[in-house]
Amino acid sequence: MSETVQAKGGLVRAVALFGAAQVVLLVVTGFVLAWLFRAPGDLSAVVTAGWVALGVQLLTFAIVRLAGPEQVIAAWGVGVLVRFAVVALWAFLLVPAFGLAATPALMSLVAFFFVSTVVEPLFLNI
Repeated sequence: MSETVQAKGGLVRAVALFGAAQVVLLVVTGFVLAWLFRAPGDLSAVVTAGWVALGVQLLTFAIVRLAGPEQVIAAWGVGVLVRFAVVALWAFLLVPAFGLAATPALMSLVAFFFVSTVVEPLFLNI
């Protein structure tokens, strides 16, 4: 088997495992956030933020994996910048456009990013 096929298989496996772990983390965190934010419309803000966080986290994880071990810190820095940009875009454009409750939407996205980023290093060597 060629190195390219093995590398692609390793990337797909790592992203799939990371994605599965993210779903579990986001569901658990989402239940906690849904318990904290109980006003009408808060649950939809939490769920929507969870979907946004999942997509962004999978994208940034794939970027870090594709960069390879010699560029992992630079790629992780790019991931951090992407997350900051998404939070700003979420806060100023998407939350108002979707008519979501601002506090639960913003707090949820940041919380999802935090818990996801904390476990990310565990999956970089898979």
